[in-house]
Amino acid sequence: MIRGIIVGVVLTLVVFVAGAYFGVERGLMPANADSPPSSLERWAAKTSLHATIDRDAPKTPNPVPLDDANLIAGIKLYGANCIVCHGAADGAPSNVARGLYQHAPQLAKDGVEDDPDGETYWKVAHGIRLTGMPAFGPTLQERQLWELALFLKHMDHLSPAANRVWKSLKNPASLAPARPDQNVPG
Repeated sequence: MIRGIIVGVVLTLVVFVAGAYFGVERGLMPANADSPPSSLERWAAKTSLHATIDRDAPKTPNPVPLDDANLIAGIKLYGANCIVCHGAADGAPSNVARGLYQHAPQLAKDGVEDDPDGETYWKVAHGIRLTGMPAFGPTLQERQLWELALFLKHMDHLSPAANRVWKSLKNPASLAPARPDQNVPG
């Protein structure tokens, strides 16, 4: 009896794994960036991300002091590295942001000011798999990562000097002309 149950469980697992493999192999799992993710995909990505951040993100406060020089340094880094996906102060998404899957939060509207410093630092340093969010840890210095985290933490309460710099940033990808009419000469 026990042997039959074990064989049944094993066969069920084999059939499930084989079915999943052939479904992926035949292209039945969407790979395009313009289709909505399944609820299983959303659950797996969110659950894994939250567990990883809880385990790996620094728990210490931001070591970079909160002052205009550091905020402006963070704003300039944002303008050079983040604005094309996460938007400028006007909150309008760029063409790149509109085409991303997962859609990148437009941080002027959907900010991360309430996230712990270490969580924001971790996301900037390591990126987020399967979202288009790159890891900036290999290309930015430690201090720069913390300057970005500092700006993002305080972007809704900037000093006048820092706010002027933030408002002056323009998203280069949103300055491109709108896509022309779909009529193609035939």
